[in-house]
Amino acid sequence: MISLDHDVLILGGGLAGLTLALQLRDTLPEARIAVLERSSHPVPESAHKVGESTVEIGAEYLASTLGLREHLDRCHLRKYGLRLFFDADRADDLSQAGELGASHLLSLPSYQVDRGVLENHLAELAGERGIELITSARVRDVHLDPDDDTPHRVEAMIDGQTREFRARWVVDALGRASLIKRKLDLAEANNHYCSSVWFRIQDRIDVADWSTDADWQSRCSQLPRWHSTNHLMGPGYWVWLIPLASGATSIGIVFDRRVHDFDRLKRYEGVLNWLAQHQPRCHRALTESTGELMDFLYLRHISHGCRQVFSDQRWALTGEAGVFLDPFYSPGSDFIAISNTLITDLIRRDLAGQSIRRIVRQFESSYFSFYRSSLKLYQDQYELFGHARAMSAKTIWDYAYYWGVLSVLFFSGRLTDPRLLLRNGGELGELVELHGRMQRMFLDWARSEQDGDRPGVFINQSKMQLLVRLNRELTEVAEDSDQALDERLQRNAEMLRRLAEELALLAPENARPEALAKPERPDEAGTLVLQDLPAQFLEPSLKRAV
Repeated sequence: MISLDHDVLILGGGLAGLTLALQLRDTLPEARIAVLERSSHPVPESAHKVGESTVEIGAEYLASTLGLREHLDRCHLRKYGLRLFFDADRADDLSQAGELGASHLLSLPSYQVDRGVLENHLAELAGERGIELITSARVRDVHLDPDDDTPHRVEAMIDGQTREFRARWVVDALGRASLIKRKLDLAEANNHYCSSVWFRIQDRIDVADWSTDADWQSRCSQLPRWHSTNHLMGPGYWVWLIPLASGATSIGIVFDRRVHDFDRLKRYEGVLNWLAQHQPRCHRALTESTGELMDFLYLRHISHGCRQVFSDQRWALTGEAGVFLDPFYSPGSDFIAISNTLITDLIRRDLAGQSIRRIVRQFESSYFSFYRSSLKLYQDQYELFGHARAMSAKTIWDYAYYWGVLSVLFFSGRLTDPRLLLRNGGELGELVELHGRMQRMFLDWARSEQDGDRPGVFINQSKMQLLVRLNRELTEVAEDSDQALDERLQRNAEMLRRLAEELALLAPENARPEALAKPERPDEAGTLVLQDLPAQFLEPSLKRAV
């Protein structure tokens, strides 16, 4: 056997690569791990990358799996949840826009992160824990050898000289520049026609300044509104405003390029003109700000798939090198957490001398199931983003599905237990099909119902008992026995079926899936979430029923 330089060589030292290196070190204290990173370190703390907002899986991965909770609490911002504003394009006073969000923090924390600050901290930890971080390294080629006794070889240019590395495992975390994906022709279109432009202003753009209404201001009592990931919703697009601990604000426009002209938005001047038309209050805030424009980036094809991400020939892809869905709901760090956890377990098994041929197929099947199920959240859905009733119902469903299924699998700590998915595969498969039917219903709903004028209606997620309970229960699942976990998943599956029936009652009859047209339990209608929705949101017949 040829001698190795490293057990694991990770290409790319961004968020995905550095977190994987640290997770591997915690799992395999004696493994020889190296990371090749193109940039020099420390990176500028003002680094601007998509992925500044985390949700529950990604936050749990950073805080608990990697032990970064103290750093997150000290150097970043506690997130006040997702907050959506509807019809803000017609409301100079934001209190007159429809709003969906929380008035109180839920049980599980999530964060708004300064990516440069976080990645510098990860790099420092890597050095302290004996991980070799080689910076200013331009990876030129990868030679993957299928022979189990022969290491892979990687060529990189460092200080003007070509250097060759040998490793048993190579993990590509190079983002969209993925070398393994290009070399093996693994890229796959996913028919999600999403584009984005994003930039930062060296100023706090605070949506709370967009109204002086005292009642509206008092809705958020624990943190200022700007701690939320604030979204301005419209047909075919959404605008994000994400606060950063540095005092800057990240702003992005994500849109269906079949609806909005990508070329018009490729320059900052074009963005300002577009905002003046579609979100004039946001345009005004930017033009009145004295903050410096820090950067401006754009991406025509933001969403992409991949035909393979794990191999029993000892290579893998993680982060954006593999798949990327969409910035809405901030799933990027979630999928880093999931893929890194699966990759770490594959490497652990292999270095222990176990065959991974079967488990690789099982892990990849699970991973792509999570990916395809999540892709349904976005494909052809941007058309309804500006429809307050349909989009609010969709958001309630999407939260319940995320906290009731995928989050349970991750928070239980048994994502790498193939028996869990085998035992519950039938139930989970049915839920994926139901999830797809619900996404279609929300789109048909928006197409068939004119969205009424409901100024100032507030859908308060922290007053919705179902969502509060699902979020809180994620703090308990790690203590479940196998049987208790199976029973929890079965309860959540039944809950989702009932929720689907309830939300279908809100939709126009011609938009309801046939299976949900007549609820099986009409005596229970409204007992999950309808009772917690404001009366202005309900149709007259439902007001009487609830």
